[in-house]
Amino acid sequence: MTKVLSPMTDFSRAALEQHSLDMRQFIEFRLSTLPNGQRIVEAHNSSGLSFTVLPDRGLDIWSAWHNGRSLTWISPGSPHAADYGASWLRQFNGGLLTTCGLLHVGPPETDPLTGTTHDLHGHYSRLSAQELAISGGWQPEGYVLELRGVMQESVLFGVQTRLTRTLRLILGQPMIEIVDLVENRHDTPVPLMLLYHFNPGYPLVRQGARLLTPTAAVYPRDAAARAGLERWSDYDAGQAGYQEQVFFHHVRADAAYHSMAALLNDEFGLLLEWDVRSAPYLTQWKNTRRGIYVCGIEPGNCIPEGQQAARDRNRLVLLQPGETRRFFNRLSVLPDADSMARATGRIQQQQRLPVAGCHLEDYA
Repeated sequence: MTKVLSPMTDFSRAALEQHSLDMRQFIEFRLSTLPNGQRIVEAHNSSGLSFTVLPDRGLDIWSAWHNGRSLTWISPGSPHAADYGASWLRQFNGGLLTTCGLLHVGPPETDPLTGTTHDLHGHYSRLSAQELAISGGWQPEGYVLELRGVMQESVLFGVQTRLTRTLRLILGQPMIEIVDLVENRHDTPVPLMLLYHFNPGYPLVRQGARLLTPTAAVYPRDAAARAGLERWSDYDAGQAGYQEQVFFHHVRADAAYHSMAALLNDEFGLLLEWDVRSAPYLTQWKNTRRGIYVCGIEPGNCIPEGQQAARDRNRLVLLQPGETRRFFNRLSVLPDADSMARATGRIQQQQRLPVAGCHLEDYA
């Protein structure tokens, strides 16, 4: 069993350099290749946090653990290699993060004007990272290690969209920062739909777990969600035949334009913080079905309704030629009662106005 490091461990530069001149002893991104040719990057941090990144699936995060406890559900047989001939559901790895977009998030559809078809949740998770690079160094907050890669969704005579992703670790802190820069490199505007499908699983999500958010209003997606609206924050044990429930949240933010959501049980939790200026929406996916027990906490610049519905309801974001948008997410493990209490206090004290740019009135 992995031991929890003492909070008194000294991760200062002076202390570490007294004992080792190779930072890989304490924090590392390690690149390797699976027998099927897929690249993986194993991340280790002297905070108890470890996880696996998939460069050939958009630099998304697959398996993840804290002190030996899994943080997410993974699909049987994953990680699946990207295959444009297979459906999104067949290739869903689960994992801590599956990114949806960049042009479409929601059910499959065909554009009535162009005839373009969009698979469920778009093509992003099939994109392969280029210009993969690892860098590290001492910064004011401590030793910082970064993994960077570039994904491009492009079509000749069509969209030319580039996403540069940086995964950022701070030595000794059980957290991951995800910074994405999305650029339209074409000469015409392009739709931008980007949703971060974070997928906590057992034992983090289990009977008795609760989701806390600074929610100003919550909207059920459909009849199944309306039936569970009074208990949107509560999670039950896995059950056969459970029908997924989806809720859309209009959240509040702090003075730095960050909002948050905490998933808590009686032992530990997970805190998600994100920048609402680029991602004003929060989707909650409850799927407590037996054997595929995985639930989503999903900030984004859209809800999963599809490009056409977003356009019809004036929710579709257009990225202008040469324009760049920045997206920021931070995941932090809450390893004990004290850290969960602090996170709960921050959320309960969040009394600012609901975020701007979140339009869900049609779901009221």
